[in-house]
Amino acid sequence: MADLVAAAAAATDPCRAFLGGYPAPLLDQVRSLLADGTLGQHLARRYPEAHAIRSDGALYAHVSALKARHLRNAPALSKVAFDNRLQVDRRALGTLTAVSRVQGGKLTAKREVRVAALFKDAPAAMLDMIVVHELAHLKEREHNKPFYALCEHMQPGYHQVEFDTRLWLTWRAAAAPAGAGG
Repeated sequence: MADLVAAAAAATDPCRAFLGGYPAPLLDQVRSLLADGTLGQHLARRYPEAHAIRSDGALYAHVSALKARHLRNAPALSKVAFDNRLQVDRRALGTLTAVSRVQGGKLTAKREVRVAALFKDAPAAMLDMIVVHELAHLKEREHNKPFYALCEHMQPGYHQVEFDTRLWLTWRAAAAPAGAGG
């Protein structure tokens, strides 16, 4: 029942799903840009650079390169993939999971990064923001000051890109036909 109420509220207010915690004057600006039909153009001007990462292999190479540049001593990743099943409306833009197994007398962990498949179509900076966020979890498990400092170190301007990604998701959700899902 709560999911139905949340879905109805999101349908009447496109800002609620991804921008719920932001101040009312800022949300009013976003609603104005949505009403004018200019939010997509604004984001396209701000992030003109697309990426060519379309396959899981290309994503693995990209994530590995970022990890090698910023987190040399972090645990290895066994898998990196785009995932069609991540529930973006439930704020799962990417995940880092660790599966522990006993091999002989040792406990080993295989770490996997999954990125929501819709980021195949996102601007390059937004894909990088998701990847940086998940890589930061290799060092910092909680969303605390050191975590966000690490994100900012790996991607200067991280907080702005995170906000703009929320705008992009809001724009996509508002532009999608009713019932189509973002």
